Formats: sequence, C-alpha cells, structure tokens
Amino acid sequence: MRLARCASLCLMLLTLAACRNETPVAFEPAAPPATVPDAPPLLSPSLVSAARAQIGVVRVYDPAYFSLSYPGGDVPADRGVCTDVVIRALRTQGLDLQQAIHEDMRAHFALYPRQWGLSRPDRNIDHRRVLNQMRWFERQGWQQATGVSADDFSPGDIVAWKLTGSGLLHVGIVSDRRSQEGTPLILHNISAGTQEDDILFRHAIIGHYRQPEARTPGALP
Repeated sequence: MRLARCASLCLMLLTLAACRNETPVAFEPAAPPATVPDAPPLLSPSLVSAARAQIGVVRVYDPAYFSLSYPGGDVPADRGVCTDVVIRALRTQGLDLQQAIHEDMRAHFALYPRQWGLSRPDRNIDHRRVLNQMRWFERQGWQQATGVSADDFSPGDIVAWKLTGSGLLHVGIVSDRRSQEGTPLILHNISAGTQEDDILFRHAIIGHYRQPEARTPGALP
C-alpha cells in the first residue's frame, strides 16, 4: 500500500515538473472570415451629379438681373433660376454657356429670339434665358425628338417645357433616378432652389437636348 502511494506521488511530482518546464504556445486567434468587397456604387453621369450637387446650396428662386463678371460669371451661389441649374452643371464639364451663347449671339444676333427688345447681346442675361439656351443647343446639334415615354430620355438630357397654367418656359436636367411609376426625375429650380422632382410629363415638352459624347482626338466622326 505504501509502495502504491509512493509511486502515485512520484508521478504527480514528475507531471508538475513537466508543466513548469513547458514552453507556452502563443495564442493565435482564428483568422476572420474572408469577405467579398462591396461592389462600387453606380456613378451618376457627371452632368447629373453636378446638378444634384446644387441641392441644398441653391435654396432661392431669384429672377433678378445681375451684373456678372465675364467669362465664368455667376449669380450668388445660394440663388438663381432654372437656367442657372443648367449653366452651373455644364460649367463643371468645361462648357461656359455665358461665353458660348454671348459669342454666338455676337456673330449671329439675328438668329436669336428678339422679344426682349435688345439691339445687341447682353452677356449678363442672355445665357440665363430659356429660349436662348434652346436656340444655342439647336445650333450645336443637340436637339432630340421631343419624346413621349420614359425610355426616350437619358440621364443628363436637358428638357424645356411650357408650364401648364402660366405658360412660362422652364428648363431642367434629367436625373438617373426614377419615380415609383418609372418616370425619370428632373433636377431643376422652379420655385424654391434646386430640387429633384417628378415633373417630366406634367407640362408640355417643347425642347429635348443631349450633349454629344466627346470623341477621342483623331477619331473618325
């Protein structure tokens, strides 16, 4: 009996000695599970993004006449009219409608609408008038069929209307977002700054324009 107890005690002492002399193995947490990166978000066409960026910045509809610098002149950043949405968006694409329309009117004044009683171009206001923008777009070959369904319009298209009731003219940019019914929304300033609304087919469309895609230098037309 004593011999068995002695053997058991010796075995316990040997086991404790072995534990004290063992080099601990460093703990390595399990590697996190591999994840698939999120797909990059779809980018809005640059003209649409430039118009949408005006939301919350342009908060006032202000048709007042302003004396502007030239070229690149702009009304105060928090205000404007419908045409200013188009002007500001196109400037981000390297196109200054103030300069482009003024130069074309200087060379071809008789081809532009004359109902404002002007005898010469006015670089402060000409580019901010819907009819002048429409005429310039037509002269650049941007005109499209008026369009009768949602699929006739692409993001970045420019649309002009004659407003129901008032008969006033209006212009805006087609968004890449649609209403629940599938109608493209419009980025525009009709009364309270730049907004994104479902108005495409709520008024009579009188103009539909699309900026030609830039060609690679030297490419055939």
